[in-house]
Amino acid sequence: MRKVEHIGIAVQNLQAAEELYTQLLGIAPYKRETVEGEGVTTAFFQVGETKIELLEAIRPDSPIARFIEKRGEGIHHVAYEVADIEQEITRLQAEGFTPINEIPKRGADNKLVCFLHPKTTGGTLVELCQEIR
Repeated sequence: MRKVEHIGIAVQNLQAAEELYTQLLGIAPYKRETVEGEGVTTAFFQVGETKIELLEAIRPDSPIARFIEKRGEGIHHVAYEVADIEQEITRLQAEGFTPINEIPKRGADNKLVCFLHPKTTGGTLVELCQEIR
């Protein structure tokens, strides 16, 4: 793993959260994007080498909607940048980690992504992400 790529934060109202984080960080988001497959709209802030991703559900059956229903707003996942996502999935499976999706899928911000089940990562949802080339 190369670095923490971003921290994902589940929010109920993306517009309000963008305003809050713009005030908090002193910068505006550089991108807003909808990922239909995940049922979310995201907003990204660049903070040094790490990004903050705000995630708002666009469907009541999306993972973010279910997360907020169970736990409320807050940190949803930590994403790590990897050079070769398929190789990293294979390595981590051999180490005993369980991917939620074994085949990488398209995520936000031009990334291929795979999530690791929190039951195998000490309770934190981990996202692996690789820039789409």
